[in-house]
Amino acid sequence: MASNGGARHQKSGKASFEHVYDREDPREYFRTLGVMDYRIPPHHGQRLFSTLVEGQRDGAGNGRRSGEPFTVVDLCCSYGINGALLKYDVTLDDLYERYGSQELDVLSPEELAVADREFYGERRSEDALRVVGLDLAENAVSYGLRAGLLDDGVIENLEEREPTDRLREAVSGMDLLTVTGGIGYISERTFDQLLGCLPGDRVLWVATFALRWVSYDAIAGVLSRYGLATERLESHTFDQRRFRDVAEQEYVCGELESMGIDPEGKESEGSYHAHFHLSRPAGSSEASVEELFEPVLR
Repeated sequence: MASNGGARHQKSGKASFEHVYDREDPREYFRTLGVMDYRIPPHHGQRLFSTLVEGQRDGAGNGRRSGEPFTVVDLCCSYGINGALLKYDVTLDDLYERYGSQELDVLSPEELAVADREFYGERRSEDALRVVGLDLAENAVSYGLRAGLLDDGVIENLEEREPTDRLREAVSGMDLLTVTGGIGYISERTFDQLLGCLPGDRVLWVATFALRWVSYDAIAGVLSRYGLATERLESHTFDQRRFRDVAEQEYVCGELESMGIDPEGKESEGSYHAHFHLSRPAGSSEASVEELFEPVLR
């Protein structure tokens, strides 16, 4: 379930960041992806997800018990970067600076986790939410838990197996399901399995980013069976990262053109671009997805 992102090329033509995705700590992850100007999970996701959290937190009839924390389940969470940005008063640039610092080079992964727990603890948001991570990256999830980026973490493969009781318990209270880097690596089967873990009175929203060359139709179809209507934000695309090299760019532009998608002004300029999708209970809001995010995207 881990998302990939590139120093090595896969047969598909897309570069892979798999070698930094599941290390004992996130330093190499940030240093590698920082060079590629990786933006979606930590930057675009923070703006849009925070908007959704604030709009949903006090909603009536959502199935949340009195005093129960607002819960985000982050699918393909890796080290818990989305958790860091949603729970704490930090920015993407803060994280790139921290994990690129030479002062941290002397720390072992365990020492860094201790230092991180203190670092983030001093920056906890006043209305911090609960973040549950789900991934196959055992080292990364373990780090996220030790450093306080994740409140709970589960390592399971829902593409191949049924959810365990442990997973069902961990995600049963989710209010918002997020994915920033996994669409295309996980399919509609994972979504079907996850939503099947929810009690009947729970109101769930699903917010995802998917690269423009990845179809979201099958996932939207599964979500509709659970009463969720999916909208795509048409007014914006979001740059994910720069291409590793010309070969990767040419491959992706060629794939897009074969799908009838014009890369001009987006991928042709040197970066992957992604669409944002929001799925909500049908009829739950009069505001369109465009209206919902207009204040943060203007």
